[in-house]
Amino acid sequence: MRRHRHAKIVATVGPASSAPDRLKALFLAGVDTFRLNFSHGTHDDHAEVHAAIRALEAEVGRPIGILQDLQGPKIRIGTLRDGRLDLEAGETVRFVLEGRDGGKQAIPLHHPQIFAAVVPGQDLLIDDGRVRVRVIGLEAAAITAEVVTGGIISNRKGVNLPGTLLDLSPLTQKDRADLAFGLELGVDWVALSFVQKPSDLVEARALVGDRAGLLAKIEKPQALERIEDIIRLSDAVMVARGDLGVEIPHEDVPGRQKELIRACRLAVKPVIVATQMLDSMVGAPAPTRAEASDVATAIYDGADAVMLSAESATGRYPVEAVSMMDRIIRSVEGHKLYHSIVAASDPGEEETPPHAVATATATLAEALHAKAIVTYTASGTTAARVARKRPEPPILALTPNLATARRLCLLWGAHSVQTEDVNSYEGMVAKAAHHARVEGFATSNDHIVIAAGIPFHTTGNTNNIRLVQI
Repeated sequence: MRRHRHAKIVATVGPASSAPDRLKALFLAGVDTFRLNFSHGTHDDHAEVHAAIRALEAEVGRPIGILQDLQGPKIRIGTLRDGRLDLEAGETVRFVLEGRDGGKQAIPLHHPQIFAAVVPGQDLLIDDGRVRVRVIGLEAAAITAEVVTGGIISNRKGVNLPGTLLDLSPLTQKDRADLAFGLELGVDWVALSFVQKPSDLVEARALVGDRAGLLAKIEKPQALERIEDIIRLSDAVMVARGDLGVEIPHEDVPGRQKELIRACRLAVKPVIVATQMLDSMVGAPAPTRAEASDVATAIYDGADAVMLSAESATGRYPVEAVSMMDRIIRSVEGHKLYHSIVAASDPGEEETPPHAVATATATLAEALHAKAIVTYTASGTTAARVARKRPEPPILALTPNLATARRLCLLWGAHSVQTEDVNSYEGMVAKAAHHARVEGFATSNDHIVIAAGIPFHTTGNTNNIRLVQI
């Protein structure tokens, strides 16, 4: 089974999609990687879903990626008197480190890191920015603030501090327990929330090792200041526009999205665009025109994957949302301007032999209208180098490692196949031709272009191109 598109679809699993028959319907509709959101559900719930996906993988005979998304630290106000407060613009309120069931002069905020980091003039955003207050006074265990944008706040609403670097690890005790559980299950990717600085990735890598790919969620403006180092230390990136859009101006999000996609392409790292892509399909059978355009923009930008959150986790139309996303991607990629737009945003490449060979591979395949680019890859690097050029022919990624085949379910254009390793040049050519036929990419007299590293079994050494006629 092959997808007739290059960009991938990630879908979040939840109550609306966790049953085995529903997971199969989602896969058949177009899901390439399933996201397990560890902000919700129990370990037993996630274990059942994981087992169902692996059973589905065996049934359909295709690798399926599984992404574990860790919750990360959550900054919230405590409990309030009567469960809610109505804050009016211009009035003064007070946040306190200790206490509960407070009123306007004693709103509980049990996070000492905030009291250590904020300074007068900084804003606190409550409930995704619906309420905004500005710090005007500080004490050891209290913050006095003026309400800038009024509204109703209620128990346990989230708090964001744009522009403030907090002394918080992205891995809470819950995250560490969830991570150990996910790695034991055998997830393919681990998404790290609340990334603020490069050292956050170093801390997570020490726990993950090479047992899964490490994905950095970009949702804090502090991360944007060190984005090159963060991308370098991660295996993939998610543009988490929901939280990011709370802490930076809404009008800046589209530009940041383009910058992040370009930076990830340059670094040869897959990039996912996420949050509210088809949000109206949580309750409606069709998206708005603006949402369809939003998905299309991410594809024109060259994103490796686009993601569904509530649409597939709790929405009324999860399968329809996946089908719609699939149709939008195929429509964009079939548009006459698509390849010229994506080519215009080409970030270039590093001046190294492996990157030059990958670029030449993509150029040759396009010039000859080859039916496929076949890459031999142990770690996925060769396929990713070719994918960076966003070539028109699909990439048939052959790997002896099942873990690599599953991780490649996030990579643009890659149709991954686990196969036995090759030990000779003739064997490489024969196996490439065989899989190009079997997987439905080429028939007699068609051309394919093969990229590999020789000697074989050498990771990351892309140094050979071979043109083959079937």
